[in-house]
Amino acid sequence: MYRCGITGATGIVGRSLIKNLKFKFVKYKGRIQNKNELENWLKKNNFDLIFHLAAIVPTNKVKKNYKKALEVNYFGTKNLVDIINKIEKKPSWFFFSSTSHVYNPINKKSLSEKLTLKPYSKYGYTKLLAEKYIRKKLRINNAIGRIFSFTDKQQSNDYLIPSLANNIKKKKIELKNLNHYRDFIHIKDICAAIKILWEKKANGIFNIGSGKMVHLKNLILLINKNIGKKKTLIFFDNQNVTFLISNINKIKKLGWKPKRNLNKIIRDYLN
Repeated sequence: MYRCGITGATGIVGRSLIKNLKFKFVKYKGRIQNKNELENWLKKNNFDLIFHLAAIVPTNKVKKNYKKALEVNYFGTKNLVDIINKIEKKPSWFFFSSTSHVYNPINKKSLSEKLTLKPYSKYGYTKLLAEKYIRKKLRINNAIGRIFSFTDKQQSNDYLIPSLANNIKKKKIELKNLNHYRDFIHIKDICAAIKILWEKKANGIFNIGSGKMVHLKNLILLINKNIGKKKTLIFFDNQNVTFLISNINKIKKLGWKPKRNLNKIIRDYLN
C-alpha cells in the first residue's frame, strides 16, 4: 500500500480522497507556514507521494484577508517544495490542487491548459503563483489539477450551490447576477481524476471539470425542481456574461472522463 502524505486533509477534497482512495494516508496537522514542522513530517514518513491540498478558500475569505491567504496558498506551497527538494528520501510524485480561478472567465470557448492566464480573483492569483513555483522549482514529477466548480454538503453558504439552495427556502426569491456559465463536476469524479493522474505518474497541468456549460439560471431551476416545492423565482440578469468552462481533452487522453451529471451533483448535495 502506498504511503501518502496529505495537507488539507480536513477540506472537502481531502476528506473525499481519504475516503475513496486505498492509500495509507498520513495527515499533516501543523501550519503549512511552519518550515520546521513540515520538514520533520516529511523526513519522518518517507512518503511515496504527496497530495498538497491545504489552502484558504473561498474567494470572499481570501479577499478579506489576502495577506494570510498568500502566506498559506503561495508561501506554504513554496515551503513544501523547498523542503522536498532538499531532503534525501524524496516522494516520487506530487499533486497540487489548483483552481479554475486562474483563468479569465470572459472567454466564451472552453479553457485549455495552454491559455495565457489572467486570474479573475485574488484566490486565483495565489494559486497561480504556487503553480508557477512548483513547475519551475520542484525536482520530482508533479501534476497540477485545475479543479472547476464542485459542491458538497459540508460547504458553507460562501459557496454557490449551498447559497442558492439556502435561498430557495424562502417563499419569494429575487435572484441577481446569475447571467454566467460555469462548469460543475462531482466530487467523486475529482477523486477519480486525481487517482488516474497518480496511476499514470502524470507530469504537467490538467483541467479537472465536466467540460459542459451550465447557465446559473438553469442551475437554480434544477435545484428548485429537486427540492420539490413551488417557489416564485424572480431573476434580475446582469448584462456582463462570463464563461468558465473546462477543456478536458488532455486528461481524457489518460483514460479519465466524468461519470456523473449535474442532476446527480444536485441530488447528492440535497439528499
